[in-house]
Amino acid sequence: MNRFKNITLFILIAAMVLSGCSSQDQEYPTDYPSSPSMTIQDVHWPQYPQSMILSDGDTLIDYSMASKGYIGARKQSDQGKTKIQIMKEEKKYNYDINGPEMVSFPLQMGNGVYTLKILQQIEGTKYAISASVQIDVQLENEKDPFLYPNQVVYYTPDSDVVDISFSLVKEDKNDLSRIAHLFTYVVDTLDYDDDKAKEVSDKYVLPDLDQAIQNKKGICFDYASLLAALCRLQNIPARVIVGWTDIEYHAWVEIYLEGEGWINPKIYFQEKEWSLVDPTFADARNTDYEGRYEEVYRY
Repeated sequence: MNRFKNITLFILIAAMVLSGCSSQDQEYPTDYPSSPSMTIQDVHWPQYPQSMILSDGDTLIDYSMASKGYIGARKQSDQGKTKIQIMKEEKKYNYDINGPEMVSFPLQMGNGVYTLKILQQIEGTKYAISASVQIDVQLENEKDPFLYPNQVVYYTPDSDVVDISFSLVKEDKNDLSRIAHLFTYVVDTLDYDDDKAKEVSDKYVLPDLDQAIQNKKGICFDYASLLAALCRLQNIPARVIVGWTDIEYHAWVEIYLEGEGWINPKIYFQEKEWSLVDPTFADARNTDYEGRYEEVYRY
């Protein structure tokens, strides 16, 4: 399956509903309640106190901050391949663990009992459970999992995306205006990377935001991750959704607006026009896509 070929990102939020009606003089994005600007000190950064851990001697999971919506994991050796699994009821997320740096992973399936597992490779695609634990997760805020960096939406204090996010919104007075500028930046900066799409057609490759920004290109996973990172840095909850459209397997974004909830899948920045962040679709003039969005995973 060509997992991320030919599709970049839809982020479409119905701002027009905020105004109740439109008029000839309506300015877009629609008026939205003002809110103070964020500072670098307001950014949500994961912490790993290691007061509650699961370890098999090689790989460590720190679930001390589960109430904040994330866990951390790292591999202490370079021997063999390791995965961690996060499971709640029948839903499972498997992640590769590649190095000694602690990386965060979201607890994005709401409150309840989660099972965390460390899986060590036996051979090929066969893995054995080397350690597991069940934890009762009670989130302090249901939006917290979508405010921190994680393996899919990955950035650090030194990442280019941090300064870019703050520079783009420095004149904005409300979150809708901020989203509009962050959205426009992604559209204007990235071109669709056909070569990368071919390279990753039969394998899973994580987004690299610094690389995408520097090269000014990427595939849908990069588009979605970049926009989510830009928003999260401004304390705007954003989640990357991976799943199916009527055309192909795809990645897009949902963004949370106070008073509106999770908005998906349209945003109007101009009257009677909605922005489509998909160069391939735009080239084919398929800007009237109204098909399904079927979620498989969220990050």
